[in-house]
Amino acid sequence: MTPLATSSGVASAHVDRFVSERLPSAQAMPTLSYPGAEFEFAPQINAVVALLDAHVAAGHPDAPLLRDAQQTLSYAQVLDQVNQRARVLQQDWGLVPGNRVLLRGGNSIDLALAWLAVVKAGMVAVASMPMLRAKELTDITRKAQIRHAICADALMAELVLTKGSAPELTHLMPMSEFATRASAHSTDCSACPTSADDVAMMAFTSGTTGQPKAAVHTHRDLLAACNAWPRHVLRLNSSDIVLGSPPLAFTFGCGGLLLFPMWAGASVYFASNPYTPESMVQTINAANATVCYSAPTFYRQMAPIARVQGVPSLRISVSAGEGLPDATRTLWRDATGLEMIDGIGATEMFHIFISSAGAAVRSGTVGQVVPGYEAKIVDEEGQTAPHGTVGRLAVRGVTGCKYLDDPRQANYVKAGWNYPGDAFSQDADGYFTYHARTDDMIITAGYNVGGPEVEDAVLKHPSVSECGVIGVPDVERGMLVKAFVVLKSGETANDDMIRSIQDHVKATIAPYKYPRAIQFLAGLPRTETGKLQRFKLRQL
Repeated sequence: MTPLATSSGVASAHVDRFVSERLPSAQAMPTLSYPGAEFEFAPQINAVVALLDAHVAAGHPDAPLLRDAQQTLSYAQVLDQVNQRARVLQQDWGLVPGNRVLLRGGNSIDLALAWLAVVKAGMVAVASMPMLRAKELTDITRKAQIRHAICADALMAELVLTKGSAPELTHLMPMSEFATRASAHSTDCSACPTSADDVAMMAFTSGTTGQPKAAVHTHRDLLAACNAWPRHVLRLNSSDIVLGSPPLAFTFGCGGLLLFPMWAGASVYFASNPYTPESMVQTINAANATVCYSAPTFYRQMAPIARVQGVPSLRISVSAGEGLPDATRTLWRDATGLEMIDGIGATEMFHIFISSAGAAVRSGTVGQVVPGYEAKIVDEEGQTAPHGTVGRLAVRGVTGCKYLDDPRQANYVKAGWNYPGDAFSQDADGYFTYHARTDDMIITAGYNVGGPEVEDAVLKHPSVSECGVIGVPDVERGMLVKAFVVLKSGETANDDMIRSIQDHVKATIAPYKYPRAIQFLAGLPRTETGKLQRFKLRQL
């Protein structure tokens, strides 16, 4: 078979070309640029070798990398176990570079080892959320034509059901069997000589049509992302211990809880059970964690616990996944003394591209563009909007959207720029302020109202625990601002409370932004990472 040419000039190592033959055309690709020496990579490079093998070769084999309550594995031990698992893929299953491997499980050392083995062996890692059901797993399996899956033992039942509707899925292996088989193999395994442009992973993200989209990222993408936000904003160091709630199946978690710590020579702690706000504070203290990743809602719930118990080891707290209300930022800072790092990223871009930290944080804004990227605000015609004007965010840089065989590529990438679907404004100093998703912007009586701004105001009411704001159709005003509110324990949901919240919002932000409709709920619909599902609020 003729070797496939790549943009790096090095032949692709992929024998299975299913993914490479279904990437967007050259005209539909995002414009990628690599400013600075930190973004220069060899045309033939394997991301796992650069992030794992390199630390061992540089003389740091005994530094801790993967931790949980039962064990701590050094970089050298992780390398040995990754090599053994790679041999299972190559020899026991006979997989070849370019094959897709579905990985299913909660955050754990076993899942991290499996992911690294798949990528080092030149295959394409497709991690999936542990809560997905057979229908969703079938969509993923068919879209990516996946034949092999490795799954946490406790989650096998749903994957077995998937085989009935996805005949492509022919080989299933429980995670425990994967580990047992690996232990019988040699720890010596050469990495696949991948091109920098060979695909390393595929991340599925929900589509507004209900059909999942598969965003693909190359070995170069992963390494470029490591040298952007982590290097210039997060500034991890080798003594850091990182933990957090985002699943490894999300690029936010894959970067923050695996790749970025490896890039810095740091370590990651995985909890044995899904976090609650209380257990996360307890785990931070038990593990002496220095870096935490989570969503704004989780931080808001953690704040009163952290105020009492303290988090003395913690030096960095990162919030992403949804807009960070100033009320939550202030609550967390008052409780811990830590200024939160906010950030906006996207599955399609792999990770965060706008963010600021420390003294560069400016209240009410997400931050400035991360080195390696450029961003602008454009109007409906695609023209750059004046400072202070709310418009569509456009981004380009070291990573970009590459959907697998999907016409929606044309909606995300226009003239080389990526459009993540967010409404932002930018001030004269280059700080970006988030207003809403572009399809979440509420236009009421001629005024543009961002749901997150109203949510922030409602959350400052002393009786409110959680809040989600959407626009609902209204004959008189076009759209009406509606708030779904969860009250704190002991508070009463009645007309007096509605008026109290409305008056509070009127006194906090421009009166025309107040929620004219309020509905009380016992809880808000959220994803596993804590992200508010506004589409479910619309269904209500």
